Amino acid sequence: MIIGLVATVIALAIAGRRAFWLYKLATSGQPAPDRIEYAKKNIGAEIKAQLTEVFGQKKLLKWTGPGVAHFFVMWAFFILLTVYLEAYGILISRDPKWHIPLVGTWGVLGFLQDFIAVAALLGLAAFTVIRIKNSPKTQGRKSRFSGSHLGGAWLILFMIFNVLWTMFLFRGAAVATGNFPYGWAAFGSHAVGELLKPLGHGTNEIIEHVGLLLHIGVMLAFSVIVVYSKHLHIFLAPLNVAFGRRPNGLGAAPQMMSNGKPLDFEEADPDEDLFGRGKIEDFTWKGFLDFSTCTECGRCQSQCPAWNTDKPLSPKMLILDLRDHAFAKAPYLLASEEEREKLPENVLAEVNKPLVGEDGVIHPDVLWSCTNCGACVEQCPVDIEHIDHILDMRRYQVMIESSFPSEAGVMLKNLENRGNPWGLPEDKRAEWIEELDFEVPIIDEKAPEDMEYLFWVGCAGALEDRAKKTTKAIAELLHIAGVKFGVLGPMEACSGDPARRLGMEFVYNMLAQQNIETLNDAGVKKIVASCPHCFNTLANEYPDLGGKYEVIHHSQLLAKLVDEGRLTPVTPIEENITYHDPCFLGRHNKVYTPPRAIMDKVPGVKTQEMHRHKERGFCCGAGGARMWMEERIGKRINTERVDEALTTNPDTVSTACPFCLVMLGDAINEKKNAGEAKETLEVVDVAQLLIRSVKGEQVKESAEA
Repeated sequence: MIIGLVATVIALAIAGRRAFWLYKLATSGQPAPDRIEYAKKNIGAEIKAQLTEVFGQKKLLKWTGPGVAHFFVMWAFFILLTVYLEAYGILISRDPKWHIPLVGTWGVLGFLQDFIAVAALLGLAAFTVIRIKNSPKTQGRKSRFSGSHLGGAWLILFMIFNVLWTMFLFRGAAVATGNFPYGWAAFGSHAVGELLKPLGHGTNEIIEHVGLLLHIGVMLAFSVIVVYSKHLHIFLAPLNVAFGRRPNGLGAAPQMMSNGKPLDFEEADPDEDLFGRGKIEDFTWKGFLDFSTCTECGRCQSQCPAWNTDKPLSPKMLILDLRDHAFAKAPYLLASEEEREKLPENVLAEVNKPLVGEDGVIHPDVLWSCTNCGACVEQCPVDIEHIDHILDMRRYQVMIESSFPSEAGVMLKNLENRGNPWGLPEDKRAEWIEELDFEVPIIDEKAPEDMEYLFWVGCAGALEDRAKKTTKAIAELLHIAGVKFGVLGPMEACSGDPARRLGMEFVYNMLAQQNIETLNDAGVKKIVASCPHCFNTLANEYPDLGGKYEVIHHSQLLAKLVDEGRLTPVTPIEENITYHDPCFLGRHNKVYTPPRAIMDKVPGVKTQEMHRHKERGFCCGAGGARMWMEERIGKRINTERVDEALTTNPDTVSTACPFCLVMLGDAINEKKNAGEAKETLEVVDVAQLLIRSVKGEQVKESAEA
């Protein structure tokens, strides 16, 4: 007993010391009062998140095999706490027949303990197969475990195995000695007991005592190992989920915060306020929690379009690099001024290392490869917010260091001077209207009282030739359906999304406030947007600045009009069509059904999904302001996506985003020139498909003109 209790005290002291160190490190970061305030005000949502994501393993179960295995191993941790309660009861009371009061002889509990232990053993076997099958030694960077700490993972599996076999050892011996409190419902323990009975009562008493001490000893060693390993997520995942951005860390980009408050550019002082993240200590405590919670599972990495096209960005390794840097710099962050002068050279070297730079923690090529597609955040089982951290580092690089891809500077100047990324005159925003045979009201000051929707055309929809076809199709469909709508024309400016996703928050703020003033002065209440980036910005980001509107995407409105019978597709389109999910429509805003519903209503259309679709859809490469940067490293993302589309042998690739339209169209043209795609293959918006069917096949020719 004394040995067991002393070992317990020592192990808990070591683990507790590490836990306190981690707490001090996290709280040395910037405040994030909004996270705590949200959790307090939304208890129902937080409870639901814990039940579905932590206890229900919702995200993990999307990957069925690994998810089921993890589900059982995770629940084994909870249920087998009752076995440790029994073990300590026996140890302290010195009574081998001790059992939990009231339920300690209940067959259901005994069955549950043995069942979950056997299920966990099967889970460990599955994990072993998965890790061997997906080993970086054989798969290289294609393995989701590439870049993970493999030795630590194998050690954890070994320790879990030790917990399970020592449990069956001492319980089986207890069966053989007659000390076991459960009947045959505890089937595993009784099976082991039958194997041990021939050894005799005396031998089994020794095995029972030794097995119990081993079982406790393994748990104590495991407790210490966990707080020094990636398996910190056992304790931190519930916290990270609790303080995560709802509903899923996607959609709106977070506001720029300084000292726990939104940054006011009119009063901000670069010497006092934080403009993004330039040092590891500039991250909030939630950032430190993210870094420490990473399980190194590599799900984010396996879905990342940058990583999958041979670029240096791995969302997993970015988080791990930030974590390792935070841990290495911790002695400095937690030290007093006097103590800092005595720190060793290796710590001081970490202190002087730039956060972003050629020799920094994060290489610039890593930072600027991100498309903000959200695949990493969508897949992360512990709700790490990769995009938020990337955006915050970009903000510092752009606004303080003026260090970003030079070609994006042209886009920023055009946004500042002309209100659109191409730098075209404002009056060109309404030229597409002249090509229609009906009048489209252009709002000058006040919106007409009978206007149902403001049609937010967007820069691409108004100025880019391919996207203008979609704009005209939407306008004509709304006209046919009898929807009263208007546009801002020259009064419309860029939503600010490209500037914000690049990291230039000041330009975003300028454009957003200009648009909000225009919309509010006009009395606009409802908006339909054709660009998912505009849709996301207007719906999710403008409310932070006082722009609160009912915003829907054109695919949602058109699908509704078809359902209501106000639009009727009649002309068959006998084509095989595969649909590409725009990231900011799909993952960021969970709009998956309406575009598909439109295609389903068009007679003759045969649809086939690409392998990567819906929440696992693959980016076109334009997001995160990448539309305005050269793609010099690895395979082009749009080419990778079109290669996947071609595997479905489509006649048409459809989408619902002007930037996807451009990116996929460019890649398809390259394939045509190389003789790798049929000449008739085209990429169109779902609105273009719908207008063809509603008005007749001849519309296809006029739309292409």
